[in-house]
Amino acid sequence: MTTSAAHVGNRTGTRSPVQVAAMVIGAVFLLVGILGFIPGITTNYGSLQFAGHHSEAFLLGIFQVSMLHNIVHLLYGIVGLTAAKSGPASSKYLLIGGIIYAVLWIYGLVVAPDSMANLVPLNTADNWLHLALFIGMVAMSFLPGRKLRA
Repeated sequence: MTTSAAHVGNRTGTRSPVQVAAMVIGAVFLLVGILGFIPGITTNYGSLQFAGHHSEAFLLGIFQVSMLHNIVHLLYGIVGLTAAKSGPASSKYLLIGGIIYAVLWIYGLVVAPDSMANLVPLNTADNWLHLALFIGMVAMSFLPGRKLRA
């Protein structure tokens, strides 16, 4: 019993804070990508388009999504889980991802929701979420990359 407790104790200390952050963010993006393809969790699922502002599907009834939007979330989640294997990769994932979300936030403010340029698609709720992701991910990219000793 003490051996397994020691083993568990060692396993919890094997990741640095920035790796844990990248793993959590990656897992959340993967989950969001999956949920975007589930009718009921995504309202108006029948109007889900591959891309563009014509998609009237909304994840949780709030965030406008398309198939492309969901696929990007899936891929971004996979990249996050892969990056979580090392501290430097986790920091880069969070920093670059945060910068990408800053660009998406600005893009969402500039491009009208019914514009042909709104390919993702983005709505006001998406824009606020992108601002929060930008701030949060950039901040988390500065978490310690070294393993903490218990």
